[in-house]
Amino acid sequence: MLAPQQQTLFPAAHGAGTLLLPGHEPFYTTPNGAAYLGDSLELLRAMPAGSVNLVLTSPPYALHFKKSYGNVSKAGYVEWFKPFAAEVFRVLRDDGSFVLNIGGSWNEGVPTRSLYQYKLLIALVEEIGFHLAQECYWYNPAKMPVPAEWVTVRRVRVKDSVEHVWWLSKTPHPKASNLKVLKPYSADMLRLNARGLKETTRPSGHIINASWDKMKAEGSIPGNVIEEQLPDDMLKFGNNSANDSYTLRCKEAGIPIHPARFPSALPAFFLKMLTQESDVCVDIFAGSNTTGATAEKLGRRWIAMELLPEYLEASKFRFENR
Repeated sequence: MLAPQQQTLFPAAHGAGTLLLPGHEPFYTTPNGAAYLGDSLELLRAMPAGSVNLVLTSPPYALHFKKSYGNVSKAGYVEWFKPFAAEVFRVLRDDGSFVLNIGGSWNEGVPTRSLYQYKLLIALVEEIGFHLAQECYWYNPAKMPVPAEWVTVRRVRVKDSVEHVWWLSKTPHPKASNLKVLKPYSADMLRLNARGLKETTRPSGHIINASWDKMKAEGSIPGNVIEEQLPDDMLKFGNNSANDSYTLRCKEAGIPIHPARFPSALPAFFLKMLTQESDVCVDIFAGSNTTGATAEKLGRRWIAMELLPEYLEASKFRFENR
């Protein structure tokens, strides 16, 4: 029996952790999750209000060129996304979070940036009712140096290496603990601690007292630039791996590899910080279902939603040998 704060209105499959959506047949299930093929807006509407702890997703970006997985123009992006956001707000628990990975975009024909993702953020807060808990950034060193016209030909811009990750919440006080994502202390911090620290006041006005050199045994608090893999994560923070099991199995089966994957360490960071075991996580634009596979590994219950059957079929490979 789940603790009261973990209970949900979803029916479970045979008493297991898998959650089912009323009126919808899952594409596949695992001990802790279910993947659904279809329009995520329709699937979200089948979910009970206040039943989800975390929605973590990466929707198609508003790029000025078309991708095989489908993407919306910058001009219409905010209006396209708002119905999804309203449903996400409805299904979240009061202490739940909405983590949105969204990349930037260049304006066509000129070396300037679009503001579409900032317009979306403002709409999510001012129109839908979300609170901005924190801006985070995914450091992705594997990003290509594009647009080539401005980066590699004329050499008037540098390549992008980060993507926005908006951490939004339904109320100002979502469930969260940075104790779950602590990282090892740096070599400099270890040397400083060994040498000891004198009390002083920095030019900024911050008072440094002797207690600052007493390191906590658990580890160091991470920053909001997510760039280091967690100790038990297997993938680095790029998305271009050619040798992971998912990619190799797609090649063997002749199934298209999803072109916009994020690494398991990205959802792992937020799953650990914002949820606990048996909590419910949903990815409404699942793609190759990295979120679901990571949630399964961490003992969270999950639901994945994806519109294209070839991507969902290939995502089964992520659950082999588990």
